[in-house]
Amino acid sequence: MGHTGMPQASELTPASLIAQALSNPVNAELLQRLDSLRLPQCHLTAGCLFQAVWNRQTGRAPDWGVKDYDVFYFDATDLSWEAEDRVIRAVQALTADLRVAVEVKNQARVHLWYRNRFQADYPQLTRTTDGIDRYLIACTCVGIDTRSRALYAPNGLDELQRGILRMNPRFAQPAMFRDKARSYQERWPWLSIV
Repeated sequence: MGHTGMPQASELTPASLIAQALSNPVNAELLQRLDSLRLPQCHLTAGCLFQAVWNRQTGRAPDWGVKDYDVFYFDATDLSWEAEDRVIRAVQALTADLRVAVEVKNQARVHLWYRNRFQADYPQLTRTTDGIDRYLIACTCVGIDTRSRALYAPNGLDELQRGILRMNPRFAQPAMFRDKARSYQERWPWLSIV
């Protein structure tokens, strides 16, 4: 254990994060299958990736605590709910046998529904990674491009490895941040909220 009670681990790199995420067989399957749909700017993102890192550091299975698997894509050619719903249904059909919740979101549409759901403004985005950039907690801004398999991590990986939960300055929502950070700390008590 480190000085904060955090488990020690070798340095987290883009390659090691991808390897840890893919040690969850559902992530590996999703990357394989989603590529076949050719969704524009498609990324597997959020907890299914970064929680594998925290789970490895605490000796848990890579999928422990994963509530759902987030898939972001960006298609501004049709901003209707019907178009997004067709993609959601296609992904559900493609992944039904995995028996996990897969949450699909067209990042080109988020600004249309966000205020009604979360009582906060949300700008119109211009690409998938804009959505990843706006996670509440800075270290959780990670995604893997389903086509190139490249890691997107605009805030680096140091705080993710060290378990530092800091409010993302790109989307400062103090109350929502506190709730999200506390929910992570309940599952991984060694995480520190700053």
